[in-house]
Amino acid sequence: MEYNTQLNHLIMPEYGRHIQKMVEHACTIEDRDERNKLAQAIVNVMGTLNPHLRDIVDFKHKLWDHLFVISDFKLDVDSPFPKPSPENIEVKPQRIKYPGNSIKYKHYGRVMQNVIKEIAVLEEGETKDALVRDVANFMKMQYLHWNRDTVENELIFDQLKELSDNKIIIKDSIKLADTFEMRPKEEPLRKKKSMNMVMKNIRKNQNNGPKGGGGKKKRK
Repeated sequence: MEYNTQLNHLIMPEYGRHIQKMVEHACTIEDRDERNKLAQAIVNVMGTLNPHLRDIVDFKHKLWDHLFVISDFKLDVDSPFPKPSPENIEVKPQRIKYPGNSIKYKHYGRVMQNVIKEIAVLEEGETKDALVRDVANFMKMQYLHWNRDTVENELIFDQLKELSDNKIIIKDSIKLADTFEMRPKEEPLRKKKSMNMVMKNIRKNQNNGPKGGGGKKKRK
């Protein structure tokens, strides 16, 4: 009786023992044309046994790569795709670089910091004032959501200037809302709409502005 422990190691168990035996047999065929025909037949069977691979964009390429892996890269056939090498298969993916800069105020989030930096470089005018007011109101709403108590407008203005490296000047004409509704079911949608409006206004201001600078020109 033949036990699995006495057989060759299964290189890719998901294809089973029979596929590996077929690949091993293909490596022993001397006629190249017959070897190519058998390799194509094996790839077709591999695709039938693993239909989930059809969801992959280049599933045929994946099957041919697996064929060479199962043969321990010994199978010499005419593949429609570049033959992989052991070095390429064993290469580990590069580590993902995480953002190194920290978030100053986590209850505002990194996106808000980026939005404030974009607004800070805009040309002074009514458009920038409107964006500053929208961002300040959004910051106040986020602050109250994080700390459901109360907050002075001066604190929001100070943090806004701090996040903009003192590039945003808070004018006396900018007024913030006194209260915000905090209904849980509506709040995520409200926050999304507010952020989309701010970003849309920034892009509109940059696209419609004169070349070499954004925003409206100041009237003399």
